[in-house]
Amino acid sequence: MGMVSTIFTDETLSKIKGNLGIGHTRYSTAGFSELNNCQPFVVDTIHGKIAVAHNGELVNAGPLRQKVMKRGIGLSTGSDSEVITQLLCSIPSDGEPDGPDWQARIRNVMNETLMSYSLVIMTGDCLYAVRDPYGNRPLCIGRLMSGVSFNSPVKNGYDSVSEDIEGWVVSSESCSFQSLGAVYQREVQPGEIVRVTKDGIESICVVSRPNQDPPAFCIFEYVYFARADSIMEGQMVYSVRMRCGRQLAKEAPVEADLVSTVPESATPAAMGYAQQVHIRVASPPVKNPCYMGINIPTKEELIANRLEATKLAECLGATSLVYLTVDGLTLAVREGIENSKDNGVGHCTACLTGKYPVNLEW
Repeated sequence: MGMVSTIFTDETLSKIKGNLGIGHTRYSTAGFSELNNCQPFVVDTIHGKIAVAHNGELVNAGPLRQKVMKRGIGLSTGSDSEVITQLLCSIPSDGEPDGPDWQARIRNVMNETLMSYSLVIMTGDCLYAVRDPYGNRPLCIGRLMSGVSFNSPVKNGYDSVSEDIEGWVVSSESCSFQSLGAVYQREVQPGEIVRVTKDGIESICVVSRPNQDPPAFCIFEYVYFARADSIMEGQMVYSVRMRCGRQLAKEAPVEADLVSTVPESATPAAMGYAQQVHIRVASPPVKNPCYMGINIPTKEELIANRLEATKLAECLGATSLVYLTVDGLTLAVREGIENSKDNGVGHCTACLTGKYPVNLEW
């Protein structure tokens, strides 16, 4: 356990050989942040090892754990990612006469749980990138190019030169690609299974959502989680945040001598500089727990549930405090998505509205 820079040292990485690999650097959201919950999860199967890295949190983790254990399979951690790994080890009901059918196994897992997960799965000679049918968590594909370095020019996420492809990479965020000498290719689509081998990359399957439900990409990725230079839904996160600021200015205008992006700890300094302090938050208030991969388990932890904006402003010593509206945030996000009204764009706003995209089972 520790920071990336202390765990993945040059010495450690130099010992890793091969042409396939996966890694995971996120804290645990289901189960404690302990060594036995670290990912990737690696298990031995009759067909060799399988390794799984998971971003998200299963909305029906409890029933799935019971289902796995009723099959006589023991679980050694409290992580829902281990449940996914064990489900992938299960042979499909119609058998596998020609050897392991990983596509069928992955589809079985996706039929067992609708969200929330982005997965990278590694077998002996293959890597799979999988995104849940609602597309709740981000996942994207990049190309490793000869001649591309950290300082190589990139336009709209694509390389401006035509070097030969040397390999493929998959990541939760595109911001990681440039430091690897890779360039952004595209997102893994909701419900899509992508296979990467030594021969190249191919989309092998798309699992649809039930009842023609809209997608439910986490809108809070734009507000806070994603790095500003990442590309999501075809647009730069930085651009969305700029539009959120413009929308907030329309919804809650104020005469100001200074606009400053400072944390709450700098409020006293701001009060010493000006007679009035107006706080504008470029996000709606977070009032509800997230059960899909963000560590917000109870309403009691959220200040917006205990204090209305006017009371919170009073506690902070501010003249006013106004949040961006949910409609304003949605407008700012979708403005940059091409044909957003026609291509089935949808976002999860559960932490803001309390409306969850699927039923929660615990």
